[in-house]
Amino acid sequence: MSEKLLGLASLNRLDQNARPLVDPRELRPQVVHFGLGAFHRAHQAVYTEAASEATGQATGIVAVAPRDASVVQRAREQDYLFSVTTRSPGGSQPRVVAALSGALHLSHDAAALDTLIRSAEVSTITLTVTEKGYHRDPASGRLNLADPRIAADLDLSRKNPADAVVGTVVARLAVSLANRLRTIGAPIDVVSCDNLDGNGSVLAGVVREFVAAAGWADSDKVLDWLDTSVGFPSTVVDRIVPATSAADLAEAAARLGVQDGLAVAGEPYSQWVLQNAFRAARPAWEHGGAQFVDDVASYQLTKLRLLNGSHSGLAYLGLAAGCRTIADVLATDWGATFVRGYAAEVAATLPNGGPDPLRYAESLVARFSNNAIHHELRQIGSDGSLKLPQRWVTVLRDLREQASPVGPNQTLALAAWAHATRPDASSGGQLFGTTDPATAALAGCWRGSPSGVVARLLNVLGAADLAEDADLTRSAEALLPDLAAGHVPLQ
Repeated sequence: MSEKLLGLASLNRLDQNARPLVDPRELRPQVVHFGLGAFHRAHQAVYTEAASEATGQATGIVAVAPRDASVVQRAREQDYLFSVTTRSPGGSQPRVVAALSGALHLSHDAAALDTLIRSAEVSTITLTVTEKGYHRDPASGRLNLADPRIAADLDLSRKNPADAVVGTVVARLAVSLANRLRTIGAPIDVVSCDNLDGNGSVLAGVVREFVAAAGWADSDKVLDWLDTSVGFPSTVVDRIVPATSAADLAEAAARLGVQDGLAVAGEPYSQWVLQNAFRAARPAWEHGGAQFVDDVASYQLTKLRLLNGSHSGLAYLGLAAGCRTIADVLATDWGATFVRGYAAEVAATLPNGGPDPLRYAESLVARFSNNAIHHELRQIGSDGSLKLPQRWVTVLRDLREQASPVGPNQTLALAAWAHATRPDASSGGQLFGTTDPATAALAGCWRGSPSGVVARLLNVLGAADLAEDADLTRSAEALLPDLAAGHVPLQ
């Protein structure tokens, strides 16, 4: 391996402050993580390295890429090392992290992955596969058995229950957990780190629904074992980690003195709250600052509804106004006002005992204003059909149940999303270049009369009940001309 590339051979060339906290050669695979993306590298991997340093257990993560095989190759070329740069207005500091002990591809390395999940050494599985990785029906929230990828995996698993080479994370978990029961039967925990309300129970639900639909001879036995021996704790994860750019890679190389094809950058703030519902041994993540609590609901809803909810609103409003990043939006005369106003409107739907919503909003204003973080609005605004049911739809439903009015900031955010779903004839995609698995269905909502477009879009989100709220849909539609003109009509 070239010493010009980050890896074991180049570690001694790094500045002492940039070196890993533990010796990467001592790591042993004890955690399997699905989703070898930037957020995992800047979040769970950092906590795991801190746990290894504090306990001396040298916990290694074998990260699994569900789709992109090239990231697996890059990880192997770098001996699974990568750098995390912490950025603030006062400066940035890169450090190499030693937490990964392997990298696999979901399909190409199916046999090795199954063997790993069946091994006694592995007691924890974590996931960052985004909302789309759960393949849920937007209306019911259950596993979408009609999804072509799930249907194909069900067919494969019925033909070959133990050795099916499946293509979805849900199917891989179901098949490999069943194989673990059939071999060693040892307890294990499966920890969702995705932005879903009740993400632990959501993950347990889709895995169970796959096992039940597969109809294996021992499906009932597997379902019983999932209830008694597999933990699905709910979690809250938080750190702003933009997609890595060419400039990020160039900066990491300049600062480290070696090329790092897996470099990531994030804000100084980081949070990980986990439900104390584990069934097996786990890494001592508390040494990295993780919190273990009996109930994560108040943390989870605050984060989903205030941070993620306002983040989405800022993305769509900022795109309409011609901004590129979240920091650009906060530099306008309306960005901070929107965050504070949105938080005040959503506060009534949050449970007691959590963070104070208005103080939380002030912390968001400070975090979003960090101009050292270049978080692209297109990235945040993509996959809205999967994100918004968790971030907005549930809030609007809760307000209706409380007989509370929908606030102007929520209505404005809804209108901005609707505007962003307009089809762009030149690209064939959405107006501002955001991507969405429901792009075709969303584009279809704009055909015909403009009257009723917001209601049609809400139906695509699985929110037929909100689509029938004429006051909400008409109020949002009334804002569309201003947004189309690049004006944010914030009250």
